[in-house]
Order: sequence, then structure tokens, then C-alpha cells
Amino acid sequence: MKKKKILIIGKNSFIGSNLHILLKKKYLINILSFKNLILKEVNKYDYIINCSINIKYINYKYNEKNDFDLKIIKQIKESKTKFIFLSTRKVYHPISNIKENSRIKCTNHYEKNKYITEKKIMKFHKKNSVILRVSNLIGFKRNNLRKIHLTYQDHLLKMIKKGIIIENKKKFKDFLDINNFSKIIHLIIKNKIFGIYNVSIGEKIYLNEINHWLLYYYKNKKKLKIIRPNLKKNDSFFLNNSKLLKRINIKLNKEILKKECLKLSKKLFN
Repeated sequence: MKKKKILIIGKNSFIGSNLHILLKKKYLINILSFKNLILKEVNKYDYIINCSINIKYINYKYNEKNDFDLKIIKQIKESKTKFIFLSTRKVYHPISNIKENSRIKCTNHYEKNKYITEKKIMKFHKKNSVILRVSNLIGFKRNNLRKIHLTYQDHLLKMIKKGIIIENKKKFKDFLDINNFSKIIHLIIKNKIFGIYNVSIGEKIYLNEINHWLLYYYKNKKKLKIIRPNLKKNDSFFLNNSKLLKRINIKLNKEILKKECLKLSKKLFN
């Protein structure tokens, strides 16, 4: 069977570099940075996954000039090339058991811009695109990776470098490890899935719990100063991932996430 040709854009990104490691075993992969991309050549690929982002897209009001995904979509809209768009769970109002048709509530430029791009993709390339509203991803990041957009993991590591840890006994969020995220991308391609899907572990993960896993091998835990924040703002959430799991065969649960966090902790601190 002929291998599919996949283009990953975002050579120096956390997601792109990790996707490349898994997908290169199964597909013909080309990985580039956006600045080295020749837009006229994107139609020759079966799938395009854009993991790069313009910092102006994160920090400023929507402008088509800053939307890398839209530039690609406009180039492939008349072709059979498939597109995987990495959106964010932040487009939702934070509640428990968020479904794909749950309330949209974007509060900053990044969230608003992602949702605007979603709508443009559905307008220009709906039948051949999959939009993934991705939760917090955790995984090993090489030191030379660009960190334009900080994740929960990045914020946690910044805190411990300052010698502090935030206690969040009641707060929970939803996470997914990068290895299982990469497997999900493979299964989406394999099963020819299109539409809008939540991508997450699909369970409440209390922040103190994941902090404990990620810092398991950190030797100076007892020296960290504990900060107890004001918990008036309730931004806890988890996503309902059942729509996606009905389409792909993958096992996701808290124990799998815990094992991945412990492996990551060992890499980071041992």
C-alpha cells in the first residue's frame, strides 16, 4: 500500500518535533519551518499539519496576515489535500464535561483568533479538514525548541526555578501526554476522520496531583515555598472526548497519564 505523504510545519515546535518522531515510522514525512515553506508546493501532500504560529497571532487582534493556517487553507482549498488544524480547548467556557457543542467563550486574542480560524477553515475546506480542540499537552521539550506559547508544564517549571509551588487542592484541568496525542493524529489519518473534536484525557486531573507526578524525581521538593492562591475564580474544566473515541481505537485514562508524567519527571530531573 502506498504510504501517505505528510507535511508537518513547525520544525522547532514542541508538537511538530514530537509528531515527526512517531509519524515518520508510518508515513513519508517532510518537516519544515513556516519560513521555509513554499506555499505553491503544499498541494502535493496528502495531509498537512501546521504546528507553527505567529507571535502576533497570539498577542494581537485577528489579522489574516498573521494567520499561517489560513494561508495554507487558501492554497489547498481546491485540492484533495487534507488539513489538520490544532485549535485549543480555550475557546470554551471552563466547565466540567465540555462537549464540542458547548458554550464558546473566548476572552483573549489567542482564543478569539483560533476560533476565527476555525470558522474560516469550515468555510473554505470543511470536507477535508479536521479541527482539534486540544487540551493541555505535557511531554519532553528539547532545550533548543522555540517557546512562543507557554504550556502548563512550562509555567510549573518556571515556578520551581523560583523556588515556589502553587497549591491548588480544588482546581482541576484536563491533560494529555504528547505520545498519545501523536498516536491520535496517526489514527485520525488512518481512519480518514474529519470534523471538530475534543482531544484530551477526558477526566478531571487535579493540579496538585499532576504537580506531584511531574515533580516526582525533583530532589528539592521539600524546599519549595507553598503559595495558596485566592480560589474565587473557578477556571476548572475537563473535556468530553467521547465523540473522538467513538471513531478511533485508543485507550486513555488517568493511569496512562500518570505513567507518562513519571517518565517525563525522570527525564527532567534524574
